[in-house]
Amino acid sequence: MPPSQRSLPVFLAICLFLAGAWPACAQDATVPDPEKPGPFPVGVTTMLLVDHSRTDLLTRGPRSLMTEVWYPAEDETRGLPKNHLLDFFQKNKSPELSLLLQVAFGADVVEMDKKFQNFSVRDARIRDGLFPLLLFSHGNTGLRMQNAFWCEHMASHGYIVMSPDHTGNAALTFLDGVLIPYQDSEEARKQASLDRPKDLSFLIDAMTRMNKGGDSRFFGRVDLEHIGAAGHSFGGFACTWVLNQEPRVRAAVLMAGAAKERTNFTTPVMTLIATEDKTLGAERVTLLRGYYDESKGPHYSVEFKNAGHFSFTEMYQLKPDFGDGIGQGKRVTNGEPVTYIPMEKAFTLTNGYTTAFFGKFLKSINGYDAYLSANRDPEELIVRAAP
Repeated sequence: MPPSQRSLPVFLAICLFLAGAWPACAQDATVPDPEKPGPFPVGVTTMLLVDHSRTDLLTRGPRSLMTEVWYPAEDETRGLPKNHLLDFFQKNKSPELSLLLQVAFGADVVEMDKKFQNFSVRDARIRDGLFPLLLFSHGNTGLRMQNAFWCEHMASHGYIVMSPDHTGNAALTFLDGVLIPYQDSEEARKQASLDRPKDLSFLIDAMTRMNKGGDSRFFGRVDLEHIGAAGHSFGGFACTWVLNQEPRVRAAVLMAGAAKERTNFTTPVMTLIATEDKTLGAERVTLLRGYYDESKGPHYSVEFKNAGHFSFTEMYQLKPDFGDGIGQGKRVTNGEPVTYIPMEKAFTLTNGYTTAFFGKFLKSINGYDAYLSANRDPEELIVRAAP
């Protein structure tokens, strides 16, 4: 609670409480602060997962997903060397890939690697415990580590997070030493819309096998009764589709994207919206607002008034002017100049609301109710809640 409120006379405090203003400022001290990293150090590992039940129309082989996994790590992890950007890409063993990254993002990959911020430790030992599973789906032409800030934050709060490269729809990925670039065609985009929800369901199947002993690291560590999904842009669309067909997913966060096709109106959802989302466009931003309005189960909306499409991603670390939502631009709403919300603030609020949301619906932490209903930054946010 802010010091200014602690100094209020008792009668004024009572007035604030009766007027309904107090809950917007309250924070349950018995639960971890959702905006700050959680109590656990974080490990990260890369694995290739192969779905032999599907044939990839691009590679003509079984559908294969290069997948990043973040997880709560043993306490010995604290103080160990942090993961590097290039560790995501074959642990920096491919000079050809480094060159491609340099061409794709127009920057020296060595310098990118030095500046990349994260706090995970590669291949650290997973800690004992039972942790809910979260799936993350990247955007069109995105990468599995494009939201590393969010994935590792959730892992620090006690989740196992799986994020795949959606092969053919990712910017680039390597499978068995072969580069698979983004497929830029309408046909490929339609195929990706079919593949993506199946990819997410397959990740649940794959982790189920690992939890049963298929991978000793995750044996008995995964709470498969409590699974959530999140995605950015096209990944938000993917979460919409997976909610329609995957009953194992119990809650979802849609970041700057939702599909029109909807049959599930009751699973708890949270929409993150950027008012100045030039990439998504006014029509689809309206659709995303409508997704909240049409929901029948618990639903929440957090709209960032000065954010753009990429305010919810890590892509600025690869290219400082990657897209709208980074630095400065023009408002979609009126064409006036806009200085987008600073990334640190966007990340803090994104982490805060989503941690509280999944904490409530996957971990049954009711102490987050006040946070979810509050507007933590009225200058930046429009918050709606229908718990």
